[in-house]
Amino acid sequence: MRHIEIQVEFPAVPREHATRPLVLAPTRWAYVLSGCLAVAASVSAGVSLWAPSVLTGPEVTRGNLRGTALVVLAVGVPALLVAMAASSRGSARGLVVWLGAIAYLLYQGVLFCFGTPMNNLFLAYVAMLGLGLWSLLVLLRAVEVHRFAARVDGRMPTQQLAAVTALFAVLNGLAWLVRILPVVFTPHPGSLLEGSGMLTSPVWVQDLAFWVPAALVAAWWFWSHRPWGVLLCGGLLTFYAVECLSIASDQWFGAQADPSQPDLASTALVGPFLVLGAALAAAVVWHLRHLDRTD
Repeated sequence: MRHIEIQVEFPAVPREHATRPLVLAPTRWAYVLSGCLAVAASVSAGVSLWAPSVLTGPEVTRGNLRGTALVVLAVGVPALLVAMAASSRGSARGLVVWLGAIAYLLYQGVLFCFGTPMNNLFLAYVAMLGLGLWSLLVLLRAVEVHRFAARVDGRMPTQQLAAVTALFAVLNGLAWLVRILPVVFTPHPGSLLEGSGMLTSPVWVQDLAFWVPAALVAAWWFWSHRPWGVLLCGGLLTFYAVECLSIASDQWFGAQADPSQPDLASTALVGPFLVLGAALAAAVVWHLRHLDRTD
């Protein structure tokens, strides 16, 4: 039971631990499911991007989906595969990025399933969503958290990075509530989604119901120097960085598809989200620099 003490503080990383290949418990399922997720995401995004005639619904949301599909193919899936390969060699950094890549693809799986009217890719979208969920659960179950903690540099800026995670989560939640609250109690709450073809927003639902609360809990654990906090916050920061790039892309594609719907897609948002994504990417690098240290 000596590993319980790592819930309080992170030990410095001895040189002999730098190559220890035991961040995950021995299991093939995390790799199998994530590999299948990469295939499902590639099919879903690839056909959505290169065969847009398959998509249905308003032009603006079809454009949004194609913009998201581009980032899934160019960033999400490659990040997942590279991180899996690194984790197989015992990298704690790879584990963090792997977790973030799964979270990103799971998030997009929800949007693909519920953010666009049903089309011929429906089963591929469902496979992406289901594999994303099960990949996440199996990966978290396989983590040897006490061994992961041994890879954390004692100089990890826990409070600063926890504050960045919490701040982004709070701003994310407030951004949606500012739009929702003035309308949701009126006789026509559905006016918020006019022109989108959606009955409700899968973005607002999953952000407010799960991702924002999860990020706040993870930030608190990170602030309190708990190993699960450093892992989850690293994964969430990775997810948020890629998601900001994804938003910039979907806004550009959506605005090009139908510039008459600025509430649903606007090129004015592309620059700010690219800047925010770069800032979050810098936070991810800052986080990863304090893992797998040998000095």
